[in-house]
Amino acid sequence: MIQRILIIDDDTELCELVTEYLEPEGYAVDSVNEGREGVQRALSGEYALAVLDYMLPGLNGFEVLRQIRASSHLPIVMLTARGDDVNRIIGLQIGADDYLAKPFNPLELVARINAVLRRARFSVEEKHAGEVLTVGDIKMDSRTRTVSRDGETIDLTVVEYSLLEKLLQSPGRILTREDLVKEVLHRELSPFDRSIDTHVSNLRKKLGHEVNGIERIKTVRGVGYIYAG
Repeated sequence: MIQRILIIDDDTELCELVTEYLEPEGYAVDSVNEGREGVQRALSGEYALAVLDYMLPGLNGFEVLRQIRASSHLPIVMLTARGDDVNRIIGLQIGADDYLAKPFNPLELVARINAVLRRARFSVEEKHAGEVLTVGDIKMDSRTRTVSRDGETIDLTVVEYSLLEKLLQSPGRILTREDLVKEVLHRELSPFDRSIDTHVSNLRKKLGHEVNGIERIKTVRGVGYIYAG
């Protein structure tokens, strides 16, 4: 089945360029140039992924992302201005699965899209694996792809779910940032790439920073993270 990609960006030339690179990869591509229409199309159930620019007329990209995330786990790659670290962090905190700074190499965007979709596909496959993973007060049920803390359901993005799964599979063991980026984001860690750190921060907020007085996800400075809760 051909997967459909939605591009939400008011730069029509960029939309055409990205389409030229995605269609040979086997994707069907639609584009919209305004935020409100972007939300409606993203929530239609027709798309496997959306590429979202944060500077849009009407609703800005962050508000578009918030409205999509209120009712959908649609994978989203966000486009930000180069050097705009604050907006990248905000996008990831709201629920973007990945980001890419403008201007970018279209081949890099294709690679990011492939990686995010591969991660989403793995999540679906894991859902049917029938495995229930329990560590302390956290329970992860791959049959329903749900996570709960003391019986209370925690809503996670695709990335957060995959990240937590890696941490829970190796409690008490250090996982390096390089390995987490490779296994969760499906790419190599590049200099100044702090996206995995933002996803960890989001997990801490949703799961609670401590359990029984113990820091749940510890930072091992210069190395990575360890699930200690």
